[in-house]
Amino acid sequence: MRLVFLFSAGTASVALLAGSGAAFAGGAIAPVVDVEPVVVEAAPLVAGSWAGAYAGGSVGYSFGGDDQVGFTLLEDGDEEGSVLGVGDLEVKGFTAGVHVGYRWQRGNWVFGPELGYEGGSVDDSATLDVDGVTLGAESTVNSILSLVMKTGYTVNPQTLVYGTFGAARGDFDFTLSEGDDSATTGYKASGVAAGMGVERSLGARTSVFAEYQYRDFGKETVEFSDEDTTLRTNATPKHSNVKVGMNFRF
Repeated sequence: MRLVFLFSAGTASVALLAGSGAAFAGGAIAPVVDVEPVVVEAAPLVAGSWAGAYAGGSVGYSFGGDDQVGFTLLEDGDEEGSVLGVGDLEVKGFTAGVHVGYRWQRGNWVFGPELGYEGGSVDDSATLDVDGVTLGAESTVNSILSLVMKTGYTVNPQTLVYGTFGAARGDFDFTLSEGDDSATTGYKASGVAAGMGVERSLGARTSVFAEYQYRDFGKETVEFSDEDTTLRTNATPKHSNVKVGMNFRF
C-alpha cells in the first residue's frame, strides 16, 4: 500500500510539472477580441480668423448730396454781382468698386488699412431761367480713390462689425450751360471718408459685407471764363454711399 501511494503521488507530480512546462514553453493563448476600426474625421475649416491680405469687389448707390449752387460774376477780376438760387445739386446714382486690404487680429479685435477705387454714374443737374436765359449746372462724380483704416470687433467667429475712417480723393466734373451752350470744368478734391459696416464669413476664404460711408470733400472753387468775364461757384460734392460686396482672403 505504501509503495502504491508513493507511485501515485510521484506520477501526479510529474504530470503537473509536465503541464506547467508546456504552459511556460508555449505561453498562454489570449482570447481573440474583435476591434472595430476607428475613423478619424478631419476637422472642418472654421471661418474664425480674419487676419491676412484680402481683395474684393462691390456694387452700391450714392445719394444725399447737398450742393446749393450760386454763381458770382467777375469782370476783369472784380466782383460785379451774383446769381443765387440756381438750384440744389444732390448727386446720386449707382456705383461699382474694387478694393484691397490687410488685417491684423488681436483676440476679438480686427484692424488694418484698405485701399479702394470706385466709379459709376453719379450726378445731378438743376436749371433756372434768368431774364429769359436758361442757366443750368450739373455736377458729376467720375471716380473716388480712398484709403481708410478699418477697425472691427468679432461678435462671433463668423461675424465682424467695423467702422472706417480715412481720406478720399475724388475726380469731378462741373458743367455750366447757358441756353444751348455749355462748358465743363474738371477738378479734383480731397476730403474725409467715414462709415460703418458688417461682414459675414462664408468659409475659410470668402465673406460678404454691407457698408455705409459718408464722403465730405469740402468746398472747391470752379470758374468759367469767357474773355474778360468769369463766373465762379463753390462746388461741394459731398454725399453718402451704401454698398454690398464680397471679399476673398489669401
